[in-house]
Amino acid sequence: MPTAVRSHAKINLGLYLGAPRADGFHSLTTVYQTLEVHDIVTVKAIRSAQTTLRLSSNDARVPTDERNTAWKMVSLALEEMGTEAAVEIHIEKRLPVQGGLGAGSGNAVAALVGLEKELEKQGTGIWEQGSESKGADWARRWGEIAAKVGSDVPLFLIGGTVLGQDRGQEVSALPDLEPTWCLVVVPEVGVSTPQAFRDWDALCAQEGLTAEASADRLRESSRAYASAFRGAIPESGPGAGSSGVFSAGEDLAGPKESALVRTGITSWIENDFERVVFPQHPSLAEIKRLLAAPGTPEVALYSALSGSGSALFGLYMTLGDAEAAQNRIERESQALKVRNTVITRTLPRKAYWDQMVES
Repeated sequence: MPTAVRSHAKINLGLYLGAPRADGFHSLTTVYQTLEVHDIVTVKAIRSAQTTLRLSSNDARVPTDERNTAWKMVSLALEEMGTEAAVEIHIEKRLPVQGGLGAGSGNAVAALVGLEKELEKQGTGIWEQGSESKGADWARRWGEIAAKVGSDVPLFLIGGTVLGQDRGQEVSALPDLEPTWCLVVVPEVGVSTPQAFRDWDALCAQEGLTAEASADRLRESSRAYASAFRGAIPESGPGAGSSGVFSAGEDLAGPKESALVRTGITSWIENDFERVVFPQHPSLAEIKRLLAAPGTPEVALYSALSGSGSALFGLYMTLGDAEAAQNRIERESQALKVRNTVITRTLPRKAYWDQMVES
């Protein structure tokens, strides 16, 4: 039987961008946070004399050739490990394509996990017999492969709350944010990430911001993130189950005072992409305002564009607060051209790995 793997989404708790570098990339600092909402990636693999790859999806917008991140990940992994296999991958899309939620990046890691599980059934796994044992080498080699596929991919090898630096591919685990209700809003409008970066470059040129000048801001934000999270966030909130996540019937997703408030993080984090995306797409700024709901009892702990968008999210203390925000958005959905909304929760690291492979 093929291996089915949950491919979870991510959001960005703040995203600080540097000016364009000489290599054409941008340095950044962000905190990634995985969510319960997910795609399903199903993998079937059999050792063979020659590697073949086949990929399918229920969504016609998903590329089914070497352009696909899951295809790239599996191909690179087999090549790196000296393994030949006939591999079939099916991606059941539930997350938006190019929505800023890391769906394609998560698919890549889910495909790799599925490949590993499939080959383990045949005795040795992706690592050939006699090779180095798993552990530090496992993390290093998978991390190197993931970074070749995409800047957002390595975060999904950690899960939970993750600090991202350089292009986003340099990742390290932070103490987990306790489970928190999250409303994700997916607009009909699409945001081109390359165009968002071009608009950011133009803004940097206008303001005279160079890569060297922005380096200090990025270092300061990295230190601030690490300091705020270090030792301030419990692994699981009071009353949480073994996974750290509350059942769907409970209103509170975590402690009565969120670590986002306790650490003061929400008073200073922001997403730099909003400076160039919102002027181009005013409806996205209005969605953020409705998510935040300042001055109301259901005020968001934090709301923002995720990545370069176009998806936005709000974090809330209770399910009732998230539902109130969802009702506000849906009342204006036609005017704001909202495709859909979904209430989910942030997913801590242990739960992320416990829930990844479907039984």
